[in-house]
Amino acid sequence: MVAYCRSLGMTVGERCKINPHATFGTEPYLISIGDHCEITGLVHLITHDGGVWVFREEHPEWDVVGRINIEDNVYIGYGATIMPNVRIGKNSVIAARSVVTKDIPPNSVAAGIPAKVIKTIDEYKEKCQQVAISTKHLHSEEKKKKILSLLNDPQQRQL
Repeated sequence: MVAYCRSLGMTVGERCKINPHATFGTEPYLISIGDHCEITGLVHLITHDGGVWVFREEHPEWDVVGRINIEDNVYIGYGATIMPNVRIGKNSVIAARSVVTKDIPPNSVAAGIPAKVIKTIDEYKEKCQQVAISTKHLHSEEKKKKILSLLNDPQQRQL
């Protein structure tokens, strides 16, 4: 998918994952994605304001467009929408179904409609450390067994 995005004119860094169900609007060449970013399913990167349609008869030539700049090490959750003229700072997380209408500073977790910063990336890391389970080294059946065991007996939870 990264190669396809680049073929559309997008700038995409290294070690990125872009879900094939993400969409990129009519001007994908206005989108820049840094290194080590993940764009999950049904994410919409919208580079234009389609609302100018209501002025089409009076101003048939109008287009309102803007860049989207996603810096390094950003995760964009399922179904999020990123609007034109937005920069998402490095080391940030955009929560599922959020609508980003304004810049998100680096090292932030943003959520909501419209998206707002809800915590720092350090606060998010602290929360994750309390509940994270080490499973990436396990085969699928071992992972399933461990997760079900921990959910059935939270006292056994270990990192």
